[in-house]
Formats: sequence, structure tokens, C-alpha cells
Amino acid sequence: MAAKAKRKLTHIDQRGNARMVDVGAKPATERVAIAKGEVHMLPATLALLRAGNLKKGDVFSVAQVAGVLAAKRTADLIPLCHSLPLTQVDVQLSAEDTLSGGGAGVLITATARTTAQTGVEMEALTAVAVAALTVYDMTKSAEKTLRITNVRLVHKRGGASGVHNG
Repeated sequence: MAAKAKRKLTHIDQRGNARMVDVGAKPATERVAIAKGEVHMLPATLALLRAGNLKKGDVFSVAQVAGVLAAKRTADLIPLCHSLPLTQVDVQLSAEDTLSGGGAGVLITATARTTAQTGVEMEALTAVAVAALTVYDMTKSAEKTLRITNVRLVHKRGGASGVHNG
């Protein structure tokens, strides 16, 4: 039973070794993925962020650039991801008085696009995660109880599996 299960795993070869899937025979199609995440903070910290009064400077601009750069480096960070020719990465951050589950903070949304043989979910998720880590880093001097939460894929389109909304 275990051997049969191993053969069905796409990133494990017949000897049980990790491998990158060969997508060379698949047609290149337009693919889009959207991910979201949140950085929860105290309302007073959010007020400092909105006013531009945090010690490290413009949190949103730096986090936005960090998210884009992270998406472009996803294959360097996640061993079995393919390197993709990204046609667009968009990272948006917004200060929110109420996030999911309550509390104030920053909502991060990343959209990644490509025309390739495999999807861009990992790139969108990586953009959100690194943008959130950047918000955390730039805000931590003002608050020690920051929380990164709810990083998730909310939409993907393209390829054989079609459209999925999460």
C-alpha cells in the first residue's frame, strides 16, 4: 500500500526521492493567483503606521517592493517550485480598523500572473508572506504583540484545473 501511494505523489520518484515535476509537455496557458494575508496590531500601532510615524519609514512602500521581489525569487526559496516568467506581480496593502477575527491591522493582497506550464500560487503566497514579514519587521519597535495570520490562496485561474476560489 505504501509503495502504491508513493507512485501517486507527483514530487516523489519511485525510489522515494524528492523531484521536480516535468511540465515540459504541458501547454503554456495564462495563469493567475491571488493570495491574502493579515498583520494584526493594536489600534495605536496602526495609527502610527497611518501617520507615517514608525522609526523605519514608509512601511507600505517597502513591504510592497519586498513582496514583489519575493514573488520573483520563489523558486530560490521553495525547492521544488519551477522558476516562472512572471508577467505581473501586484502587492497591495491597506490599513484596516477591523480584520477577520477582529482587531486592527494591515490587509495584504498579492496577484501573480504568468503564461507558463504551471501555476503561480506559490508566487502569490510568497509575496504575501514576505510583505507581511516586512510589515512585522518595520513595526516591531512600536509593538511586541504583532501577529501574522490568515495567509491563504483566495483565487487561481488557468491550467487544467480551471478556476478555484478559496
